[in-house]
Amino acid sequence: MITLHHCPQTRSMRSLWLLHELGIEFEVKTYGFDKSLRDPAYLEKSPAGRVPALEIDGEAVFETGAIAEVLCERFSPDVLGRPAGHAERVQWLIWIHFAETITQHAAALTQQHVALREDHMRSPFVMKLEAARLLKCYGALEARLAGREYLLDGGFSAADVSVGQAVYLARFFARLDGFEAVEAWYARITARPAFEASLPHTGKIFEETFFEPWPLPV
Repeated sequence: MITLHHCPQTRSMRSLWLLHELGIEFEVKTYGFDKSLRDPAYLEKSPAGRVPALEIDGEAVFETGAIAEVLCERFSPDVLGRPAGHAERVQWLIWIHFAETITQHAAALTQQHVALREDHMRSPFVMKLEAARLLKCYGALEARLAGREYLLDGGFSAADVSVGQAVYLARFFARLDGFEAVEAWYARITARPAFEASLPHTGKIFEETFFEPWPLPV
């Protein structure tokens, strides 16, 4: 049995979406956005106390890029994955891991808007800087998607899942306005049933649909 250790609206949604795309049997263990991930039993699976962790063949894998590679190599090397030696292998790897570039900025903004509960702890400068960095990431995606339906010419892949989930999180802090190719691509991939299945039904981190940057001090 494959088991995904998951917290809604976090990076682990990326792995959950991919599992649904693969159409394989798996179970999900859901955690709160809290200290439950510091439990010693969980730290044996993910030593930094983060989600996701994926248990497969008696082994725990705990990085989303690694999880994508492991799952695709085993279950869909030529459709959702791109095997070693494939003409699109390098680009597949690039975009699988570019998801983390986007997510690190969304994570910083999650900390500012959600995790820091007292107003005096928040930094309007950090909020504006990280939101601007997300727009830079959108620009990179816009250039890549010009003339393409998906990130790879060969069609929809785990790269679209990884980056698509990162954009799902980023959209809470930076709108896609003006990035027409990204908007069209995002609408296309989020219409897939596997994306819908990965959305949170309970335990949401983000109760708002968009977090406006705080005003800079006058």
